[in-house]
Parts: sequence; structure tokens; C-alpha cells
Amino acid sequence: MASTVGFIGLGNMGGPMAVNLVKAGHTVLGFDLSEAAVAAFVGAGGKKAASVAELAAAADVVVTMLPAGKHVRQIYQGEGGILDNAKAGTLLIDSSTIDVDSARAVSAAAADMEMIMVDAPVSGGVAGAAGGTLTFMVGGTDEAYEAARPYLDIMGKTIVHAGGAGNGQAAKICNNMILGISMIGVSEAFVLAEKLGLEAQKLFDISSTASGQCWSLTSYCPVPGPLPASPANRDYQPGFAAAMMLKDLKLAQEAAGTSGAATPLGAEAAALYTLFCNSGGNDLDFSGIVKFLRGSQT
Repeated sequence: MASTVGFIGLGNMGGPMAVNLVKAGHTVLGFDLSEAAVAAFVGAGGKKAASVAELAAAADVVVTMLPAGKHVRQIYQGEGGILDNAKAGTLLIDSSTIDVDSARAVSAAAADMEMIMVDAPVSGGVAGAAGGTLTFMVGGTDEAYEAARPYLDIMGKTIVHAGGAGNGQAAKICNNMILGISMIGVSEAFVLAEKLGLEAQKLFDISSTASGQCWSLTSYCPVPGPLPASPANRDYQPGFAAAMMLKDLKLAQEAAGTSGAATPLGAEAAALYTLFCNSGGNDLDFSGIVKFLRGSQT
């Protein structure tokens, strides 16, 4: 059944996600501070909302894709925001990647207003957003998950209920901490192989079928050659930008600090990506850290 969906945050990820909801037959109201993003969305069949308040009041479902926890708190809990204007029973889906504490605080505030909410951060990048093949890691009650599932199925391919409120965010930052650490390990191995006179293709052929096998190697190889589709073969154009990886690694470190978890490799990965980004790698794909480890200019 078609619904009126409000979508706030029409950037590189949110824009195509919102368009997929339009294509599925929903009436989608969009809001973004970027006029160009709104214009592209309207050109694809969406409708412009004049304000967050107008969007929230009209929508059966509100989806948000925002940069950080402070933005999510403001959009939901600030004056004139979603919780001030949406109807009781409105389904709220936040697909931003933010800190766990903010996700849980906003979810609790939504419940106080008799609204249903999930945190549902994504993996899959811009290509996944455009193709409707994203992975959603969902936190919320069983009721909220079941309510959100039909909309998430339109925008994604793999939908996983990770548990209660905030657990979607927890799953996202844990996963990306694994990814950041493993990419550094794979990159270090290729740099060492170069120094030892071992060809990159030979190392790939061996390690991709041996105990060193991992996603960072076999699906996203950080050196040119072995995988033609990897960003390494297009001068490390993202993909998944190093700045975004650093954001997730910092979120993981914040969570480790508040929870008392020991994450020494996560901390080192965050430190290395900070150096990489500060040396000019901010807008390169995160696999470009191999260039930093090699000592070449980004």
C-alpha cells in the first residue's frame, strides 16, 4: 500500500534511496539544505517540502540520512522538528551513521511521543543506494522492525535486525572497525611484498586462496591490477571515502571509551586514518591508505 514518506537528507546516499521509494509508488516529500539536491530529487519524481515541520506533519513515514548525531538530535528533538510535528504512530527510520547514545536518546524521545522508531544505518555505498542493494543494520523493537521492513526492502537487499534501539549503530561501527583494521593489514602486506620483490598479482593469487583471505583483499584489493573493479584501478576515487571511514573509526573509539571495551587495533586504525586524511587523503577511497603506508604523496 502506498504511503506518504518524508525523506530528510538528499545527498549522495539519501538522494537515490529516496528516489527508489518514489519508483516503488510512494509519495515522497524531500527536504535538504542543498537546492541542487532537492532539484535532482524533484526531477526524479519526488516532491519538495518547504520545511521539516511541513514534511513531518504530512508523512506516514519519515526517513533521515544526516551527517552526525548532533544533526539527528536537532532534526528530531529541536524546535520545529520531527517530534514536534509528526502524528502519533508515525514510523521513523534514521539511516544516518551516528553515535549509539544519540540513537538511543532520540528513540526514547520518539517513544514518549507514541511514535515508532528504528536506527537503520547502511552499508553498500553510493552504488548500493542507487541499485537498492544496501545492507541495513536495524535497531529497535520487534514491532518497529516489522513496520520498517517493507520500506527498507525497497532501498536494500539485506535487512538484519540487530536488536534493541541503538544496536543498528553498534553493528555498523563494529563492522567498519573490522574493515578499517583489515584494510590496513592488507595494505601493509602489499607494501612489504613490493619491498621484497614479490609481485602484487602473485601475492593476491596466493593470499586470496590462503589464510590471509578477507574482504579487503578479495573484494576491494588496495593495489591496481588484481581486481579491475576496485578503486585502486581508478586512482582511488571513492567508493567509500577515507573521511567516512575515519568518522566510523572515531565513533567506534567513542563507544569503546564509554563501554570500557579494549580496542587497541581500532585505536591504531583511527590514528593511521587520521594521519592519512590530514596528509591529503580525505576525499580518496579508504583503500588509498596503501599510498600513505608506501610513503607516496596522496
